[in-house]
Amino acid sequence: MRRQGNLSWLPPAVYVGGLLPAAVLLWDAANGLLGANPIKQATHQTGQLAIILLLLSLACTPLRRVLGLTWPARIRKALGLLAFFYAALHFGIYLLDQGFSLGAIAEDVLERPFVTAGLAALLLLLPLALTSTPRSVAQLGFARWTRLHRLVYLAAGLGALHYWWGVKKDHTGPLLVALLLLVLLAARAIKKTPEKGGPQGL
Repeated sequence: MRRQGNLSWLPPAVYVGGLLPAAVLLWDAANGLLGANPIKQATHQTGQLAIILLLLSLACTPLRRVLGLTWPARIRKALGLLAFFYAALHFGIYLLDQGFSLGAIAEDVLERPFVTAGLAALLLLLPLALTSTPRSVAQLGFARWTRLHRLVYLAAGLGALHYWWGVKKDHTGPLLVALLLLVLLAARAIKKTPEKGGPQGL
C-alpha cells in the first residue's frame, strides 16, 4: 500500500464540496431558477446526487484494493453521509409535494413501486448513517457493524431500481447507474486486503 502523505484535510474538503450543490439548489429555489416545475426539478437533482454519491462511496474500497490507494478510504464515510443527506432531502421535498399528507404518502408507497423502492432504500441508509461513528463500532462489535453496513449494497440496488422506475422515457442515466453498481458488486470478488485507519462507516 503506497503512502500518500497527510490527507487529513480531504474529508472536510469532500463535505464542503458535497454540500455546494445543496447551496446552489437553495439559491436557485429562492431566485425562481428551477423552471416551471421547481418541486420536480429539485426532486430530480437531489435524487441523482444521492445515487451518484452513494456509488462513489461504494467505489472507494475497490479503488483501494485494485490501485493500492489509501485516500479513498479516508473519504468513504463523507461520501456515504452526503449520499444519505441528499436522499433525506429528496424525501423531504417529496413530502412537501404531498403536502405532508400521511394518507397520500401511504397510498403512494402501496400503489407505486418506484416510491416503495425509494423509501426502502432510505430506511436502509438511516441505521448506517446513525452508526457511522467509531463509538458505534465499539458498541456493536466490528463483526456485527460490518454485517450491518453491507446493507449499503441493498440500499444502492433499491436506489437504482427507484431511479429506473421513476424515469418514463430516457433510461440512459438509470442504465449507467445500474451498470456501475454491477461493476462495483463484481469488484467485491477481488481478494480483500486489510483496512488501514479503521472502519470508516457508511
